[in-house]
Amino acid sequence: MSAVGVVSSCSNLCPGVWLLKAGMQKMSSSGLHTAARCAAKDYYEVLVLGGGAGGITMSARMKRKVGAGNVAVVEPSKTHYYQPLWTLVGGGAKHLAASARPTGRVMPKGVEWIQSRVTALEPEKNCIWLENDTKVSYKYLIIALGLSLHYEKIKGLPEGFHHPKIGSNYSVHTVEKTWKALQDFEEGNAIFTFPNTPVKCAGAPQKIMYLSDAYLRKTGKRSKANIMFNTSLGVIFGVKKYADALLEVIKERNIAVNYKRNLVEVRADKQEAVFENLDKPGVTEVHQYGMLHVTPPMGPPAVLINSPVSDETGWMDVDKETLQHKRFPNVFGIGDCTNLPTSKTAAAVAAQSGVLDKTISLVMKNQLPAKKYDGYTSCPLVTGYNKVILAEFDYNAQPLETFPIDQSKERVTMYHMKADMMPFLYWNALLK
Repeated sequence: MSAVGVVSSCSNLCPGVWLLKAGMQKMSSSGLHTAARCAAKDYYEVLVLGGGAGGITMSARMKRKVGAGNVAVVEPSKTHYYQPLWTLVGGGAKHLAASARPTGRVMPKGVEWIQSRVTALEPEKNCIWLENDTKVSYKYLIIALGLSLHYEKIKGLPEGFHHPKIGSNYSVHTVEKTWKALQDFEEGNAIFTFPNTPVKCAGAPQKIMYLSDAYLRKTGKRSKANIMFNTSLGVIFGVKKYADALLEVIKERNIAVNYKRNLVEVRADKQEAVFENLDKPGVTEVHQYGMLHVTPPMGPPAVLINSPVSDETGWMDVDKETLQHKRFPNVFGIGDCTNLPTSKTAAAVAAQSGVLDKTISLVMKNQLPAKKYDGYTSCPLVTGYNKVILAEFDYNAQPLETFPIDQSKERVTMYHMKADMMPFLYWNALLK
């Protein structure tokens, strides 16, 4: 999967420099985990729901506190993906296989892997329910269930992905279709979308646009392409410093941006995309496309919606500074499933894991949490096959930068950090 002129070297979540700050401290060896099974016990001191970045990281930390045999992770998937790499997979710079590991290999050694799905939460009784009506109790519960993709909320999807010229970097099933659509593009509109919901890695929908622009220039097709970014938002990015830099890139590369436009239908057989004008409810516009990249609507996992641990919108209701649940003191949340008012990225998970570790340590000692999460997150904004603007910021959308340079500038060094260093640190440091 190589592209012409593409550097062969992470959405869709965005890995961040926080991995550099904390990850290298955790470079320890890890053996293969024992085979997954249904719950071997009906009680664990620490029960972790979700085997993504947040769940695996926290299970490794909890293992050191209470012992491996007292920690279990509930995760149905056999494969663990480093999803930030999918931006580069969709742009032809990485292979999909490079983003995958068997879940058993990333599970901390000795921690119980319950390969099942959570079906109900009963925090009042300190228990959860799995498929097959299996009940598991806990002393402490960590919820790290991520979020759900909802392609079906766009009329014509997901079945539209069976047609050519359409892809999405947000799903393992459709990310390679993005690269195929880019390779097959000949002329017309190349359209990139941003939905009217919270998303993981708010920069990812436009990263693939910049990669596509670069690829079309390298292959001599850019003059036949009208690149469009149709976003439901009213700004290009939520932090002004980086938004200003991105607008300069957009102007320089002759990219059209249409604000307050939400994708509501894909007519894949006709290669038409239908957008609602959010400033004029009910008013739609139809665009023909030669390539379409879809960022799907997203939402909380179904098991959280209307559950005792969630807010009125379905996201897990946690204190934004301690990550402790607002009503159940022995329940904690991390990552995309929470209602923390920051971007949903892998870098945020990395920062949150350190705070949550301290929070749980104090709660276990019957003390009040003291460590406070400031909302730090990071998004390496890929603007080409060797360029990245490294955005780092806090709850207040203020830059919170690591390096003594202007990180709003496109840099080759930051690209290699994203493409090469961050995946290595993710597998070998953060998860351990």
